[in-house]
Amino acid sequence: MIAVHKKAEGPQVTPTAMPLRDPHEVMRLSTLGAMHFSRLSFSRSMIRTMRREGWKIRRIVFDLDYDGFGHAIYRVDMGGRVCSLVAFSHYLPPDERIDRVIATAWDTSYVLYDGVPDVAEIARLRAAVPRQEAARYSERELILARANRSVRLFDETVAALAAGGQPDRNMIRETGYFLRTSAVYGNGKFGIADRARVAAIPGLETAFAAEMLTVWLIRAFSADLVEHCARMRAPATAAVLEPGIRRDIGIGNSTGLGMAPFLIRHPVLLDAWVRARETALARVRALPTLTAPARALLQQFVALSQHKAGFWVTSDAAQSEAIRKLREDLPQLAAVAAAAVTPDEVFRRAGAELGIEASELTISLLIDAHPALSDDLPITMVAEEEASALSGDLSCADLRRRIGQCYDWALALDFTAPGEFARFWYTSQEKLEPRIGWRGDDEGEELAQPLGIAWEIRYLADRLAVLPGDLPVWRIAQDHPELRHSLRRVEIAAGHGYGELHENLLGTAHRPSDLMRCKLSFLGCEFFDPASDLSVKVRFFHGAPFPDDLSPEAGDGMW
Repeated sequence: MIAVHKKAEGPQVTPTAMPLRDPHEVMRLSTLGAMHFSRLSFSRSMIRTMRREGWKIRRIVFDLDYDGFGHAIYRVDMGGRVCSLVAFSHYLPPDERIDRVIATAWDTSYVLYDGVPDVAEIARLRAAVPRQEAARYSERELILARANRSVRLFDETVAALAAGGQPDRNMIRETGYFLRTSAVYGNGKFGIADRARVAAIPGLETAFAAEMLTVWLIRAFSADLVEHCARMRAPATAAVLEPGIRRDIGIGNSTGLGMAPFLIRHPVLLDAWVRARETALARVRALPTLTAPARALLQQFVALSQHKAGFWVTSDAAQSEAIRKLREDLPQLAAVAAAAVTPDEVFRRAGAELGIEASELTISLLIDAHPALSDDLPITMVAEEEASALSGDLSCADLRRRIGQCYDWALALDFTAPGEFARFWYTSQEKLEPRIGWRGDDEGEELAQPLGIAWEIRYLADRLAVLPGDLPVWRIAQDHPELRHSLRRVEIAAGHGYGELHENLLGTAHRPSDLMRCKLSFLGCEFFDPASDLSVKVRFFHGAPFPDDLSPEAGDGMW
């Protein structure tokens, strides 16, 4: 069952007659792995919600010592409801500072708390939150997070401010953050509030709103922490960050393979996300002309993208080449934006003349240049996925037809070809995190998870081919329980065309980091830096406003 909220975030828009793009064109990893954030991304829609509803954010506690160790509280008044970010800063020995999930200690740890904690609650949280998943929590805790310092930039910025100066702007832009998160937990993990409780809080209904609020407040804390450390070092001379430099500061994130299976396991949610983006694009493409105001915005955003591309760096060879091509393409995109008559012409020319990075960026910039056509869509990107009974009255013949319609791409794959059945997905026993193994080399193949959807569907189709056409689904599920997962997948696919990745996720050709980038772009990340095929470094909230400036002029992060 899918529950979609009906409250609109912005002006109502008459749906366009332009058809949405075919899922087979959109749901390829080469495309999803080049996605860019847009105003539909959850971080940016959250900022617009705060501005529209007049939220007030105040730092009410800042009990830090000379070295910046202690705790702080940021109160968020949400128009009748209050929550707080409680931040703990600790001493961390250098040899314990690692950004992987196996870490057991961090420079800072956080909880988004429902209300404002009193003295007794602060004591309880101080004992639990720094331990993260090793502790247990209550439903008053909405989100749990931790982050480490970017030591070089942190220390050099403190030194510069203490001397009355400013940090090097190029270093700020290239690194981009004082703190980088390694986990932001929600959805009931370790006893914190489950999704239904969080979504019932006005303002936090949209997808990942509570998580994005937490990360945004951590960013504010990171800047306050740096300025505090400088002031402690040199009370008489210390400066604060200049507003422009401050806006260049984001929050880093180091994401491992654990994020990749999310898109595979949640086809209804993935369909809702991609469908919203495709709907916004179709509305824009249907416009009869590129108006002067929209053209001006588009040109502004292209120029800003050129600026950002100049300090987007990576050690990954493939991504480095993609960035090089993007820098090469952006002047041509600027020329197209200046000359095109319609938004559809911009879209079509970008797809035909530019590389994948630039053509995917063009989609985001077209959406951003026409805000009235997309601001009602973020609320549709919430889909509560609940297990539902299979449609038992369907027949085996019905199933075969549906597979042929929805999974023709999977049936066309040859799993006997070299490398097409080389990997398997499993869950590590130690950390309960997803991993990828190599068949024949790694242990655990007998515990493989059913995440290779294309192979699972092909296996189902082969089994159905030898069964009577009039055999009902309920009988197939009863006699073959190992097929129930795939049967349910086929049922979901019939109404959620953007819910499947049209790829063989068991082969050697794909990069799991492309899955991560797709999700991270919807969250609102930039400056993607694959540390390997299995992990990605990114930034949140570069250019976004801070709590003391939520004016319309401050934007939502597209700066």
